[in-house]
Parts: sequence; structure tokens; C-alpha cells
Amino acid sequence: MKDSLQCKMLTPDYIIGLTDGEGSFTVYLRNPENPIKKKRRVYAEPRFYIKLIEKDKDILYRLKKFFGCGSVYFQRDVRPNHQNCYRYEVYNRNDLKKIIIPFFKKYHLKFNSKKNDFKIFCDLFERICKNEHLNTEGLKFLCNLKAKMH
Repeated sequence: MKDSLQCKMLTPDYIIGLTDGEGSFTVYLRNPENPIKKKRRVYAEPRFYIKLIEKDKDILYRLKKFFGCGSVYFQRDVRPNHQNCYRYEVYNRNDLKKIIIPFFKKYHLKFNSKKNDFKIFCDLFERICKNEHLNTEGLKFLCNLKAKMH
């Protein structure tokens, strides 16, 4: 009973505020013009995540339950003056398409920089779904578009 009550306390407005402050919409891309020794397995990896310090990790598990998708995992941080973190992340394209993107289209982000990132993320995601990332010109275009993100 207590667990379901806590999940209900995560309102769309709360999630929007949390995402504005601690969330990120990103796409990891393999830049065709940047030959590196260690290459990504795939050309494009769209992801949504929220990262919080370790003592606040329960909120991330509640987010996972709220959305019904994604993963929560530990992220060690060895930099001076930084704490270990946990990250809630959604990378499954079907979950992004059917759950995450519709949520943020219905409940609007407040920060202009985050709104802009989400808009570009949606554009990148659509292009990835059309396989535009599978050729060099398309991948270059996606890299240039991603460069406009915060």
C-alpha cells in the first residue's frame, strides 16, 4: 500500500521539474569524421536519463515504476568533490517512442534549454527510426543536428 502511494506522489509536474533540473535527452552518435580507436557498436543510441546522488536513488526506482520501463543503475564518480550517483535510463527505442516521448509531448518542460534539447532529440529520434543514420551523409547530418543540443 505504501509503495503504490509513493508512486502516485510522482505527478507529471514533479517529473517535469526533476527532468528540467537533473534529466537529459541525448543521442550517442558515431561521428564518421572522427576516426577513433574504440568505436561504438552501433551508429546511434537515443537515451533519456535522470541522474541523482546515491542518497536520492529511491526516486529513480519510483520513476521506473511510474513509467514501467527503463533501468536504474549505480554510477561511480571518482572525481574530487563529487558523489556516487544512480541513473534512471531509458534506451529501448520502443519505450522511448511509446512512453517517454509522448509523456514529454503531453507535459511540457519549462526550461527553454531543455525544451530545445527535447525538440532536437525528437527530430533525431525520428530520423534514426527512418534509418538515416545508416549512411555517411545521414550520420553527418545527425551529428551536426546533435551539436545544437545543450
